[in-house]
Amino acid sequence: MRLSTTTLARGAATRPWLTVGVWAAALLAAAAAIVFLLPGSLTAQYTFLNNPGSKTGQNLLASRMNLPQKANEVVVVRSRTLTTADPAFRAAVLSLQAKIAALGPSVVDSVGSAFRGGTPALISADRHTTILPIVMAGDLTQAEKNIDKVHAIVHAADGKAGLDTLITGTASIQSDFSQAASHDLQRGETIGMPIALIILLIVFGAVIAAGLPIVLALIAITLAVALTALLGQTFSVSVFAINMISMMGLATGIDYSLFIVSRYREERAHGREKLDALSVTGGTASRAVLFSGLTVVLALAGLLLVPTNIFASLAIGAICVVSMSVLAALTLLPAVLSLLGDHIDSLKVPYLGRRLLANKAAGKPSAPARVAQRAMRRPALALTIGVAVLLLCALPALGMKTGVSGVSSLPDSFQSKQAFGVLERQFSAGQVNPVQIVVAGRVNTPAVQSAVARLKGELARDPAFGPVQYTAAKAGDLALLSVPVNGDATGKLALDQVTRLRSTFVPQAFGSSGASIYVTGQTAFNLDYINAVNSHFAWVFALVLGLSFVLLLVAFRSIVIPIKAIIMNLLSVGAAYGLITLVSLRGVGATLFGFQHVAVVEQWVPLFLFSVLFGLSMDYQVFLLSRIKEVWDRTGDNTLAVTTGVNATAGIITGAALIMVAVFSGFAAGNLVMFQQMGFGLAVAVLLDATLIRTILVPAAMKLLGKWNWYLPSWLEWLPHLSIEGAPAPLAQGPEPDEGADRPDDIRLQSVPADERAA
Repeated sequence: MRLSTTTLARGAATRPWLTVGVWAAALLAAAAAIVFLLPGSLTAQYTFLNNPGSKTGQNLLASRMNLPQKANEVVVVRSRTLTTADPAFRAAVLSLQAKIAALGPSVVDSVGSAFRGGTPALISADRHTTILPIVMAGDLTQAEKNIDKVHAIVHAADGKAGLDTLITGTASIQSDFSQAASHDLQRGETIGMPIALIILLIVFGAVIAAGLPIVLALIAITLAVALTALLGQTFSVSVFAINMISMMGLATGIDYSLFIVSRYREERAHGREKLDALSVTGGTASRAVLFSGLTVVLALAGLLLVPTNIFASLAIGAICVVSMSVLAALTLLPAVLSLLGDHIDSLKVPYLGRRLLANKAAGKPSAPARVAQRAMRRPALALTIGVAVLLLCALPALGMKTGVSGVSSLPDSFQSKQAFGVLERQFSAGQVNPVQIVVAGRVNTPAVQSAVARLKGELARDPAFGPVQYTAAKAGDLALLSVPVNGDATGKLALDQVTRLRSTFVPQAFGSSGASIYVTGQTAFNLDYINAVNSHFAWVFALVLGLSFVLLLVAFRSIVIPIKAIIMNLLSVGAAYGLITLVSLRGVGATLFGFQHVAVVEQWVPLFLFSVLFGLSMDYQVFLLSRIKEVWDRTGDNTLAVTTGVNATAGIITGAALIMVAVFSGFAAGNLVMFQQMGFGLAVAVLLDATLIRTILVPAAMKLLGKWNWYLPSWLEWLPHLSIEGAPAPLAQGPEPDEGADRPDDIRLQSVPADERAA
């Protein structure tokens, strides 16, 4: 038997308990993987999958000087009334230092203070504040695990003896980001799922039918999280991948189930037997879901070109949950529908959905179909206005600035941000993440020592840099110059200074020394990360656009359809970029949406937004164009094909889009700027795509192009004939065809199956 979506659906429907049992076993295994593997497989740090200069420098420090990348923490102790000269202030600081040191070498390598082993530079100019620099033991992962022990001591000391104690640093900031991500995840689900359920109740008018897509989405999310936890045993998976899995899982999982449940109910309403209805659904809606899911996966796969764990984690997490959503829709959902039968319509909600169903049964055109008809009456005007609106929305994107937000993007309530603010105002924030200049070679030669002296002298004369500390390996083959740099490690000031080090200071000092120089540290990592994203941007765009073009070319056997679809999608992506810039960077409406006003769009957001939107837009593209092409192939009437296709898909696409908007808006309501920007961008782009583009631009463009919509050059005739949404098998008996069905402005024929209309 040939494997297809039809055979999958029928096989699952004829063996429903076996299918459900297999999924139940997989769900139990996934739950065990999440419990035992997930906690230790996630990190808020980002790492490289290639070897830029910053990573090479860290590897050299670890291998030749036994100095793995350490987490630097800073405890801030301050008082409004006492100064550091007061005995009570001094005693409190020494007590705090002793308690932190007592955690032992497995937790902290060192902790200093101005009163024991430190320098006067650890005391502020007004002498009301001092800092305790801490170097955590082990690597960054170990520091993240141990930082809570330090936090407990610092928090216990807060408020005692009239002193306030705060802590910030690499591990503290990452811990706060993880906490904020978890909070945003819960908040997004709390907002998104109830709204999605309400929309599903309106679409279906029954509790069981409305609840089923949400249940399947949660199953897909659980399995995807488990797969991500397994992958986390082989490379560093970002904690933000879980947020992405939840967001994409709710959006696509609910949508795919919505398409299939709607088609099944439609086939049952046409009088098909249960198994026949599931078979027809498997050969139509399920096939479209498979193709749509494939386009999303291929679009996301482009992100794997960027060699960082952030992009790999987000892409793999989203690919896993989309794949699980498709698999559940193609197998588990038919099995559950087979068990439920007509009980899928149980627990009907009074009034909800009845008007929609009544209008559909009566053959009345939907509101989007009426808008499409109006657009096709004056297609040039409609197309011009629609494109102008999208270009106007995209205009602010010309001023978009990207970067890494860092600690400044955390809410003010987080202690790591408060303490970092004190460091910036009264000390050098670079003490948290100093720049490390690694000198590889025979470092004890006169040439290298002279170069070191020149560099130290140049940096000492530049106010952007703090005092340089020099350390050399015993073997004499490696040296380290550690220097604080003013500003946040993710901010423009610090990034510019690292760029100056690499392009000016280091070449001038070490040009003829014979040593190899690597500038590393957190700021250098950030700079290399930004450069990696920027250098791969064009490659990701080219891959996603190319794959989208080929898929639509093969699917619809037209060279015009994919070109038009790509242009429309680029317009919606551009509009999303522009609106993100307007709200998040320029602050227009930021208070209304509850967003932070920041200086940059998070570096990964534009590229990830582009890939996700191209994948999701193909959902609507496929479902709409497949219905349009079905009528075009049968009638050759372009206007009839477009209006019929819009009317047939309008309710489902609108419902699916509103669900996605609700889910994305829920995540945009969180505290982290990156997810505010991502959620908002996805929400507005999907809304524009499902309304302005699908109901005005696409119909108007297709009306203007006429038969050229389906133009395929003769030299491409060898392409296979692929039906995305196959024609259903004929009913044994059916109603007589509508005599008025051939009128272009009459949409009623869509309520009658295609095979009956062709009879």
